[in-house]
Amino acid sequence: MAAAKVFDAILAAKSAGRKLYWVLLDPDDFSPEKGAEIAAQSQAAGADGVLVGGSLLYASQVETFVASVKKAVTIPVILFPGDATQVAPSADAILFLSLVSGRNPDFLIGEHVKGAPLIREYQIEPVSTAYMLVECGITTSVEFMSGTRPLPRTKPMIAAMHALAAQYMGMKLVYLEGGSGASEPVPNEMITAVRKVVDIPIICGGGIRDAETAIEKVKAGADIIVTGNLLRKADGLEVMKSIAKALNTFQQ
Repeated sequence: MAAAKVFDAILAAKSAGRKLYWVLLDPDDFSPEKGAEIAAQSQAAGADGVLVGGSLLYASQVETFVASVKKAVTIPVILFPGDATQVAPSADAILFLSLVSGRNPDFLIGEHVKGAPLIREYQIEPVSTAYMLVECGITTSVEFMSGTRPLPRTKPMIAAMHALAAQYMGMKLVYLEGGSGASEPVPNEMITAVRKVVDIPIICGGGIRDAETAIEKVKAGADIIVTGNLLRKADGLEVMKSIAKALNTFQQ
Protein backbone atom coordinates (compact mmCIF):
# COMPACT_ATOMS: atom_id res chain seq x y z
CA MET A 1 0.00 0.00 0.00
CA ALA A 2 1.18 3.52 -0.78
CA ALA A 3 2.72 5.56 2.03
CA ALA A 4 0.35 7.86 3.89
CA LYS A 5 1.72 11.06 2.39
CA VAL A 6 -1.59 12.90 1.92
CA PHE A 7 -2.98 12.04 5.33
CA ASP A 8 0.34 12.84 7.00
CA ALA A 9 0.26 16.26 5.34
CA ILE A 10 -3.28 16.83 6.66
CA LEU A 11 -2.16 15.93 10.18
CA ALA A 12 0.91 18.15 9.90
CA ALA A 13 -1.25 21.10 8.83
CA LYS A 14 -3.68 20.48 11.69
CA SER A 15 -0.85 20.24 14.19
CA ALA A 16 0.54 23.54 12.93
CA GLY A 17 -2.88 25.20 13.09
CA ARG A 18 -2.95 25.70 9.32
CA LYS A 19 -6.27 25.43 7.50
CA LEU A 20 -6.41 23.73 4.08
CA TYR A 21 -8.40 24.56 0.98
CA TRP A 22 -9.44 21.90 -1.53
CA VAL A 23 -11.22 22.43 -4.84
CA LEU A 24 -13.67 19.79 -6.13
CA LEU A 25 -13.78 18.94 -9.83
CA ASP A 26 -16.61 16.80 -11.24
CA PRO A 27 -15.63 14.99 -14.48
CA ASP A 28 -19.26 15.35 -15.60
CA ASP A 29 -18.81 19.11 -15.70
CA PHE A 30 -15.49 19.45 -17.50
CA SER A 31 -13.41 17.78 -20.20
CA PRO A 32 -10.04 16.35 -19.09
CA GLU A 33 -8.33 19.30 -20.76
CA LYS A 34 -10.56 21.88 -19.08
CA GLY A 35 -10.24 20.06 -15.77
CA ALA A 36 -6.46 20.27 -16.02
CA GLU A 37 -6.67 23.98 -16.83
CA ILE A 38 -8.94 24.69 -13.87
CA ALA A 39 -6.81 22.57 -11.55
CA ALA A 40 -3.71 24.57 -12.52
CA GLN A 41 -5.62 27.81 -11.95
CA SER A 42 -6.80 26.51 -8.57
CA GLN A 43 -3.25 25.72 -7.51
CA ALA A 44 -2.12 29.16 -8.65
CA ALA A 45 -5.00 30.67 -6.65
CA GLY A 46 -3.72 28.95 -3.50
CA ALA A 47 -5.60 25.64 -3.30
CA ASP A 48 -3.87 22.90 -1.31
CA GLY A 49 -5.48 19.96 -3.08
CA VAL A 50 -7.86 18.87 -5.84
CA LEU A 51 -10.76 16.49 -5.23
CA VAL A 52 -12.11 14.57 -8.22
CA GLY A 53 -15.51 12.88 -8.19
CA GLY A 54 -19.27 13.27 -8.15
CA SER A 55 -22.57 11.68 -7.20
CA LEU A 56 -23.71 10.84 -10.74
CA LEU A 57 -20.59 10.62 -12.89
CA TYR A 58 -21.85 9.47 -16.25
CA ALA A 59 -18.46 10.42 -17.73
CA SER A 60 -16.77 7.14 -18.66
CA GLN A 61 -13.12 8.19 -18.62
CA VAL A 62 -12.46 8.94 -14.94
CA GLU A 63 -8.83 7.88 -15.18
CA THR A 64 -8.28 10.04 -18.27
CA PHE A 65 -9.61 13.01 -16.33
CA VAL A 66 -7.54 12.29 -13.22
CA ALA A 67 -4.36 11.71 -15.22
CA SER A 68 -4.85 14.99 -17.06
CA VAL A 69 -5.37 16.89 -13.81
CA LYS A 70 -2.40 15.15 -12.19
CA LYS A 71 -0.07 16.32 -14.95
CA ALA A 72 -1.20 19.93 -14.50
CA VAL A 73 -0.55 20.32 -10.75
CA THR A 74 1.90 19.47 -8.00
CA ILE A 75 -0.67 19.57 -5.19
CA PRO A 76 -2.38 16.27 -4.26
CA VAL A 77 -5.11 14.92 -6.51
CA ILE A 78 -7.56 13.05 -4.30
CA LEU A 79 -10.48 10.87 -5.37
CA PHE A 80 -13.88 11.76 -3.91
CA PRO A 81 -15.82 8.72 -5.15
CA GLY A 82 -19.54 8.27 -5.47
CA ASP A 83 -19.09 4.52 -5.88
CA ALA A 84 -16.50 1.84 -6.67
CA THR A 85 -16.39 2.70 -10.39
CA GLN A 86 -14.62 5.98 -9.58
CA VAL A 87 -11.26 4.50 -8.60
CA ALA A 88 -8.46 5.82 -10.84
CA PRO A 89 -4.80 4.69 -10.60
CA SER A 90 -3.26 8.12 -11.23
CA ALA A 91 -4.68 9.64 -8.04
CA ASP A 92 -2.46 10.36 -5.04
CA ALA A 93 -5.11 9.28 -2.54
CA ILE A 94 -8.76 8.38 -2.17
CA LEU A 95 -11.21 9.45 0.48
CA PHE A 96 -12.52 6.00 1.45
CA LEU A 97 -15.97 7.36 2.20
CA SER A 98 -18.51 5.69 4.45
CA LEU A 99 -21.86 7.50 4.43
CA VAL A 100 -22.35 7.20 8.19
CA SER A 101 -25.22 9.70 8.25
CA GLY A 102 -27.35 7.19 6.32
CA ARG A 103 -28.30 3.57 6.75
CA ASN A 104 -27.86 2.31 3.18
CA PRO A 105 -25.52 -0.69 3.42
CA ASP A 106 -24.19 -0.10 -0.09
CA PHE A 107 -22.61 3.16 1.05
CA LEU A 108 -21.58 1.89 4.47
CA ILE A 109 -19.66 -1.19 3.24
CA GLY A 110 -20.97 -2.53 -0.09
CA GLU A 111 -19.15 -0.21 -2.50
CA HIS A 112 -16.06 -0.39 -0.31
CA VAL A 113 -15.76 -4.13 -0.82
CA LYS A 114 -15.89 -3.60 -4.57
CA GLY A 115 -13.36 -0.79 -4.56
CA ALA A 116 -10.82 -2.10 -2.05
CA PRO A 117 -9.07 -4.59 -4.40
CA LEU A 118 -8.59 -1.84 -7.00
CA ILE A 119 -7.18 0.57 -4.43
CA ARG A 120 -4.70 -2.10 -3.36
CA GLU A 121 -3.79 -2.98 -6.94
CA TYR A 122 -3.27 0.65 -7.94
CA GLN A 123 -1.36 1.45 -4.72
CA ILE A 124 -3.54 4.49 -3.96
CA GLU A 125 -3.39 5.89 -0.44
CA PRO A 126 -6.79 5.28 1.22
CA VAL A 127 -7.98 7.75 3.85
CA SER A 128 -11.00 6.40 5.71
CA THR A 129 -13.54 9.19 5.94
CA ALA A 130 -16.87 9.49 7.75
CA TYR A 131 -19.07 11.20 5.18
CA MET A 132 -21.98 13.00 6.81
CA LEU A 133 -24.66 14.58 4.65
CA VAL A 134 -26.33 17.57 6.29
CA GLU A 135 -29.75 19.03 5.49
CA CYS A 136 -29.16 22.11 3.32
CA GLY A 137 -32.52 23.34 2.02
CA ILE A 138 -32.68 21.33 -1.22
CA THR A 139 -32.64 17.68 -2.28
CA THR A 140 -29.05 17.12 -3.40
CA SER A 141 -27.72 14.55 -5.84
CA VAL A 142 -26.01 12.72 -2.98
CA GLU A 143 -29.24 12.40 -1.03
CA PHE A 144 -31.20 11.19 -4.04
CA MET A 145 -28.59 8.76 -5.39
CA SER A 146 -27.74 7.27 -2.00
CA GLY A 147 -31.35 6.89 -0.92
CA THR A 148 -30.51 8.29 2.52
CA ARG A 149 -31.83 11.14 4.61
CA PRO A 150 -29.46 13.95 5.59
CA LEU A 151 -28.79 14.83 9.21
CA PRO A 152 -31.21 17.52 10.49
CA ARG A 153 -29.37 20.84 10.51
CA THR A 154 -31.07 21.93 13.73
CA LYS A 155 -29.81 18.87 15.67
CA PRO A 156 -26.04 19.35 16.05
CA MET A 157 -25.69 16.66 18.71
CA ILE A 158 -26.97 14.00 16.31
CA ALA A 159 -24.09 14.91 14.00
CA ALA A 160 -21.66 14.93 16.91
CA MET A 161 -22.59 11.43 18.01
CA HIS A 162 -22.26 10.10 14.45
CA ALA A 163 -18.81 11.67 14.19
CA LEU A 164 -17.73 10.28 17.56
CA ALA A 165 -18.87 6.79 16.60
CA ALA A 166 -16.92 7.11 13.34
CA GLN A 167 -13.76 8.11 15.22
CA TYR A 168 -14.18 5.16 17.58
CA MET A 169 -14.52 2.92 14.51
CA GLY A 170 -11.09 4.12 13.37
CA MET A 171 -12.01 6.62 10.68
CA LYS A 172 -9.38 9.29 10.05
CA LEU A 173 -11.47 12.21 8.81
CA VAL A 174 -14.98 13.60 9.21
CA TYR A 175 -16.54 15.21 6.14
CA LEU A 176 -19.55 17.44 6.89
CA GLU A 177 -21.25 18.03 3.56
CA GLY A 178 -24.20 20.14 2.50
CA GLY A 179 -24.08 18.59 -0.98
CA SER A 180 -23.40 20.00 -4.43
CA GLY A 181 -25.30 23.23 -5.00
CA ALA A 182 -26.35 23.45 -1.36
CA SER A 183 -28.44 26.54 -0.70
CA GLU A 184 -27.12 26.72 2.88
CA PRO A 185 -23.74 25.67 4.29
CA VAL A 186 -23.28 23.33 7.25
CA PRO A 187 -24.34 25.25 10.40
CA ASN A 188 -21.51 26.60 12.54
CA GLU A 189 -23.16 25.12 15.64
CA MET A 190 -22.98 21.64 14.11
CA ILE A 191 -19.29 21.98 13.24
CA THR A 192 -18.55 23.16 16.77
CA ALA A 193 -20.52 20.27 18.29
CA VAL A 194 -18.54 17.78 16.20
CA ARG A 195 -15.24 19.50 17.02
CA LYS A 196 -15.94 19.18 20.75
CA VAL A 197 -16.17 15.39 20.61
CA VAL A 198 -13.61 14.33 17.96
CA ASP A 199 -9.87 14.83 17.59
CA ILE A 200 -9.62 13.89 13.92
CA PRO A 201 -9.60 16.55 11.16
CA ILE A 202 -12.93 17.92 9.95
CA ILE A 203 -13.66 18.72 6.30
CA CYS A 204 -16.53 21.05 5.49
CA GLY A 205 -18.10 21.56 2.06
CA GLY A 206 -21.28 22.67 0.35
CA GLY A 207 -22.73 26.17 0.17
CA ILE A 208 -19.43 27.97 0.84
CA ARG A 209 -19.31 30.80 -1.69
CA ASP A 210 -17.06 33.45 -0.15
CA ALA A 211 -14.11 33.97 2.17
CA GLU A 212 -16.29 35.19 5.02
CA THR A 213 -18.26 31.94 5.11
CA ALA A 214 -15.06 29.89 4.87
CA ILE A 215 -13.62 31.71 7.87
CA GLU A 216 -16.85 31.14 9.81
CA LYS A 217 -16.46 27.41 9.26
CA VAL A 218 -12.83 27.22 10.38
CA LYS A 219 -13.60 29.36 13.43
CA ALA A 220 -16.33 26.84 14.26
CA GLY A 221 -13.80 24.01 14.07
CA ALA A 222 -13.29 22.89 10.45
CA ASP A 223 -9.75 22.06 9.30
CA ILE A 224 -10.33 21.77 5.54
CA ILE A 225 -12.69 23.82 3.36
CA VAL A 226 -13.99 22.46 0.05
CA THR A 227 -15.64 24.42 -2.76
CA GLY A 228 -16.89 23.19 -6.13
CA ASN A 229 -19.63 25.27 -7.70
CA LEU A 230 -17.48 28.41 -7.58
CA LEU A 231 -15.82 27.06 -10.71
CA ARG A 232 -18.99 27.71 -12.70
CA LYS A 233 -19.15 31.40 -11.76
CA ALA A 234 -17.63 34.23 -13.78
CA ASP A 235 -15.76 35.56 -10.74
CA GLY A 236 -15.04 32.10 -9.35
CA LEU A 237 -11.27 32.31 -9.65
CA GLU A 238 -11.12 35.59 -7.77
CA VAL A 239 -13.36 34.21 -5.03
CA MET A 240 -11.12 31.14 -4.78
CA LYS A 241 -8.09 33.40 -4.38
CA SER A 242 -9.81 35.31 -1.59
CA ILE A 243 -10.76 32.08 0.22
CA ALA A 244 -7.25 30.67 -0.09
CA LYS A 245 -5.70 33.91 1.17
CA ALA A 246 -8.12 34.12 4.09
CA LEU A 247 -7.43 30.52 5.15
CA ASN A 248 -3.67 30.88 4.67
CA THR A 249 -3.55 33.89 6.98
CA PHE A 250 -6.12 32.61 9.48
CA GLN A 251 -5.08 32.44 13.11
CA GLN A 252 -7.35 30.87 15.72
